[in-house]
Amino acid sequence: MSAELFAVGISWRTAPVAVREKLAIPDDEVGALLAALARAPGVREVMLVSTCNRVEIYGACPSGESAQAAAAIRRLLPERRGVAAAAVADALFAHLRGEAVRHVFRVAAALDSLVVGESQILGQLKDAFATAQRAGVTGPVLGRCLERAFGVAKRVRAETGIARGSSNVASVAVELAARVFGELAGKRVLVVGAGKMSALAARHLRQAGVAELVVTNRSPERAARLAAELDAVARPWEALEELLVAADVVISSTGARTPILTAPLFKKVAKRRRWRPIVVVDIAVPRDADPAIGKQDGVYVFDIDDLERVVAANLAERQKAADAGERIVAVEVGQFDGWLRAQKVVPTIRALREHFARIADAEVDKLVAQLARKELTAAEREEAVRRSVQLVVARLLHQPQMALKADDAAGLAAAVQRLFALELVAEPAPGASGELPAAEPVADPRAAAALISLEDERAARRR
Repeated sequence: MSAELFAVGISWRTAPVAVREKLAIPDDEVGALLAALARAPGVREVMLVSTCNRVEIYGACPSGESAQAAAAIRRLLPERRGVAAAAVADALFAHLRGEAVRHVFRVAAALDSLVVGESQILGQLKDAFATAQRAGVTGPVLGRCLERAFGVAKRVRAETGIARGSSNVASVAVELAARVFGELAGKRVLVVGAGKMSALAARHLRQAGVAELVVTNRSPERAARLAAELDAVARPWEALEELLVAADVVISSTGARTPILTAPLFKKVAKRRRWRPIVVVDIAVPRDADPAIGKQDGVYVFDIDDLERVVAANLAERQKAADAGERIVAVEVGQFDGWLRAQKVVPTIRALREHFARIADAEVDKLVAQLARKELTAAEREEAVRRSVQLVVARLLHQPQMALKADDAAGLAAAVQRLFALELVAEPAPGASGELPAAEPVADPRAAAALISLEDERAARRR
């Protein structure tokens, strides 16, 4: 197995949310996209990670084809999302070979996250890999890479202080709202959407002392389930305008493809509120809130890119832990690279083992037949075993000896010495005449007999 990895995508590091949302993948389209990615030129294995901060494709391809595979994915991804390639070309990154492995490990360890050390990305990565496995588009190389990525994440969290006081996008959103109001105790909070991010934000809001928490969602069943978990109140989606009028803080994270918090809606809401302040924290990608609503008096809108301001305040404290994490990643990348290189010789090792086994099995069969003769004495049986072993050795060494006697085999001889840790015996000094002394006869007649038997066997086959 000879392969290398690639990583292609867009993230908070390379593009603002206005660009990222163009490539966001709805859950119901992941399967079809994975199938299309797996058919791309050069792609053997593939998986897709789509979160609020990144849309990335990780894959494996034959050695020497990672650049071709990455280029194909860079064309395919915008095409499948109905986006002009030129519109996202500068934002799409491509990492090849060792850099791709390093990127995957850093993502898993939350070293590439908007909030360094956040805990959500590891679960998202595991879910994405499981989805690709169910789709049948993963394999041994990508599987090994992700297995090590999960191990790296565990090491970084266990061996550094990166997880202490760690945050995530939802907790930072709550912190941002708290900074606007000073505190959230006594405030009325509306959570729009009942997905993972909304649920996480709601839990952080409860911890912040929010007294009144309302959940609304297009699916009333999901809203009711989340409200029951949080001791909150579930309200129907049709009452969204009324709920916005009553709320002080809105946390929105739905799977909508177009804004649900629109400018016309907020024009009515702001007027009915008599322009009392309302904070809208939009942590959805694509965005739930039209940026234009921020133009209304008293309406403060923050999207996911705005969270970076809060993150920056905490980044210095975590930098030391992040540096230690980067060192762990560097060691792990080197070890994975060694494993990947070793896979290139696996077919050769397998063929060598099978070749040796065939020779040994053939001689064992002959030996068993010989030993079955009852008239053999103990000495004859011992001699038969010795001859059989010597013949196996002779057959195994024949082809290597022929190759080593070739005119250009100096490099091969050095390789054999290294493979078998051979210590060469110094050649005898020339005699007085300047000529080498005559060759000594073979010391072990059994070895000579084995070699003669091998030649007799070959002659019989030729006849």
